[in-house]
Amino acid sequence: MLNWLFGPRVQHIHADELKTLMKSENPPVIVDVRTHPEFRESHIPKAVHIPLPEVRTRMDELPKEKVIVTVCRTGHRSLVAAQALHSAGYQVKNLQGGMELWTGDVVPRSRR
Repeated sequence: MLNWLFGPRVQHIHADELKTLMKSENPPVIVDVRTHPEFRESHIPKAVHIPLPEVRTRMDELPKEKVIVTVCRTGHRSLVAAQALHSAGYQVKNLQGGMELWTGDVVPRSRR
């Protein structure tokens, strides 16, 4: 009812659930929407990098038959991206807490 004000409702996914899905037979496509410098510093292995300002113009690069998981530093920018993808008919989830709460592998490995 309030989609016009808050955007479409997007499901969130916890880091542990994403780590499990990444090991499954049908892993999700991870879309990192952070800036180029943020992505170069570290990112989830096999993540596709589409900065937030480019999501609407590049979403056709993503498969509609797979679950998409959006990620950013805290989960806010990725929620905006997830809402845009959801509105375009994608199955999408947003990584809750973003990279700040991600405890899995990163490329390159950070000093955490």
